[in-house]
Amino acid sequence: MTDPFHNPHRRDFLSWTGHGLGSAALASLMLADGSASHAGTTPPQAKDPWPHHPAPAKRVIHICACGGVSQVDSFDYKPALEKYHGQKYGGIEGADVFFGQIGLLRKSDWAFQQRGDSGLWISELFPHLAEVADELTVIKSMFAETSNHTPATFQENTGFRLNGFPVAGAWMSYGMGAETDSLPAYVVIPDQRGLPAGGSINWSNGFLPAQHQGVVIRSQGTAIDDLFPEQEISASTEQASRRLLNQLNQQHLERRGREDALTARIKSYELAARMQLEVPEVTDLDGETAAIHDQYGTQEETTRDFGRSCLLARRLLEHGVRFVQLFSGGAFGSPRINWDGHEDMARNHGREAGRIDKPIAGLLKDLRQRGMLDDTLVLFTSEFGRTPFTQSGSNVLGTGRDHNQNGFCVWMAGAGLKHGMSYGESDEIGWKAVEDRVHWHDFHATVLHLLGIDHERLTFYHNGIERRLTNVHGELIHDILA
Repeated sequence: MTDPFHNPHRRDFLSWTGHGLGSAALASLMLADGSASHAGTTPPQAKDPWPHHPAPAKRVIHICACGGVSQVDSFDYKPALEKYHGQKYGGIEGADVFFGQIGLLRKSDWAFQQRGDSGLWISELFPHLAEVADELTVIKSMFAETSNHTPATFQENTGFRLNGFPVAGAWMSYGMGAETDSLPAYVVIPDQRGLPAGGSINWSNGFLPAQHQGVVIRSQGTAIDDLFPEQEISASTEQASRRLLNQLNQQHLERRGREDALTARIKSYELAARMQLEVPEVTDLDGETAAIHDQYGTQEETTRDFGRSCLLARRLLEHGVRFVQLFSGGAFGSPRINWDGHEDMARNHGREAGRIDKPIAGLLKDLRQRGMLDDTLVLFTSEFGRTPFTQSGSNVLGTGRDHNQNGFCVWMAGAGLKHGMSYGESDEIGWKAVEDRVHWHDFHATVLHLLGIDHERLTFYHNGIERRLTNVHGELIHDILA
């Protein structure tokens, strides 16, 4: 490699300093020189400054349950499935299902009850979440355009089935700007067991400026790779390296003009310097009380992983992060470590719900106790639902369910919503959304609205098109708004 002190090629120097992300941080020197400003005090890059209207919410926690949560086993109670259990159902013969296997109708493996003062129907799959039923706004009439995991997950996050588009978190970072200069605006906490279908594309900035991509922070082990140098570096050496790198970058920008990749790299190193101080504090969960740890389930084997993720999400919000995305479920294949219950719903969904039910309920209770739920939006989504009939031969009552894009449930909680209610309906067996149908574009438009963003005004010019999260679609779900 070229010696950076004798032949200072900019990319070589970036590589040299990159052995420890923090060792290359420009923040202190550049801020002192007046050549950079705090991300938290600069206006958003969006050309139509936020907010577009009064906003009840200013931050989001988005929980993505990967693999396809069964609506008829969780939030969409269908007595007809109990009535017709083990029977064929007219009108679905020859229906287009992902694996082409239409078995007999199957009732839920979990009993449903009306919960809370609101009487919201929630099954025993989520006993802890049922305790906070009056906080939930359940949408029972979602539909999507594909039953293939990867494009469906892309659509859940970007509104499009193809990759290359910005995810909702990136759009919100772009539209709202940062609230802090010490942490990213958009943070992702993956499942400890693996990444979702499509991997890191699910937190991509797409064609938006690179600074808006999601930053992965782990809830256990090393929070962020390479945040600190492997070997201790003296203060004088680090200051000299920052000063030289700043000079090289400024010379390069003056010669070639603005370059998004370089600008984003500079900003990432600026942020890294500040994160060296902030990340150890925000990821240190030991200072939380025993009662809080019990509420999130961080000391129990089953709930430890997701409990820590939920607790970390709350702490990130407290430290100024705008959008935190948690993934429940990871790698596909065999064994499936996600919600993809093809073979055995009771075993699959029982395992996955057992990991997240108590932590999510604990999160909602904690946010409410701290007064944070008044300006925080909590989202729970899955890329699609599952069929009300089993995935098996036509005369076989199997134990698993196939993918179902035609009708499924998501829920929301927090700022600006009517609580303890459901919206929309599926048909009598939970196969298709039939009343007040909601597409992902409608869902995204409503989320943006709650954050003070008009989805038609949040745009970015790319390849001759004014792009937006909702494409050319999207209608607000007015009936769920407080």
